[in-house]
Amino acid sequence: MTFYFDTHTHAVSGDTVTYPARPLGGIRSDWSLSRPVDGDELIDHLDRAGVRWAALVQAATVYGVDNRYAAHVLARHADRLVGVCSVDFLSDSAVEDLQYWIQERGFRGVRIRIADGDTKVADPGAGLSDERMAAVWDYIDDHGIPVCIQMHSKHTGELLKVLGEHPATTVVLDHAGRPDASGGPEYPMLGEIEQLAAFPGVHLKITPAALRRLGNQPGADVSEVLRRLAKKFGTGHLMWGSDFPAAQGSLRESRELIESRLSWLAEHERQAVLGHNAARVYGVRVG
Repeated sequence: MTFYFDTHTHAVSGDTVTYPARPLGGIRSDWSLSRPVDGDELIDHLDRAGVRWAALVQAATVYGVDNRYAAHVLARHADRLVGVCSVDFLSDSAVEDLQYWIQERGFRGVRIRIADGDTKVADPGAGLSDERMAAVWDYIDDHGIPVCIQMHSKHTGELLKVLGEHPATTVVLDHAGRPDASGGPEYPMLGEIEQLAAFPGVHLKITPAALRRLGNQPGADVSEVLRRLAKKFGTGHLMWGSDFPAAQGSLRESRELIESRLSWLAEHERQAVLGHNAARVYGVRVG
């Protein structure tokens, strides 16, 4: 039986008094208004999709860096979910905030957004390598905290600067880092994101948004690009995420879409991408 670990889910409360919207950048996401799912409903969708574990990623386009609702959901479902919080990396209290959410509220990872879709969302100062972030990167590195990064491949240079100082940091790139696969079949721009394969802690998150974006790039063959990324990074550094409910369709449909795109993997590689890699990164015991 396949062990499924979904690395990218969100939850939104119907209680707008206790958990008011404070979206990052001041603009609330459309999906959170049109198809919100609360914590208990998320568990129901995971059950229907046959998914044992999931990462609950802070819905920053709803709550910004107020992680209280995600913390509430984690407390209710500690046997099914691990949490990825958000903090303001430029804040003077960033380290203290991260300590609180990780050590006191039970989150296991943190997320930073430098871009969303094709536009920037609250670009953090000078980018990922802004010198004001030095203390929080030190803390993440020293404590082995996985960091999810929402970026485009054009931001690779900034991440390379960070990894130059912290080469062992565990990084999970949302939507595979939005690689540039235009200009096939040689895909000259893929080399941009592939530079990160030199660092053993870098992982790519394969999501419906990543597949859709690759499919829309001129000359790109999605299966061919995935094969190349798998060869470059190794299948031990790929993991799937449904992006539910931000992605349209059911969680099961999202899972099945990604599985269909990875059907060429050997069985042990498939098992790794669908669950075991994420379990290793987030410290979850399989079985």
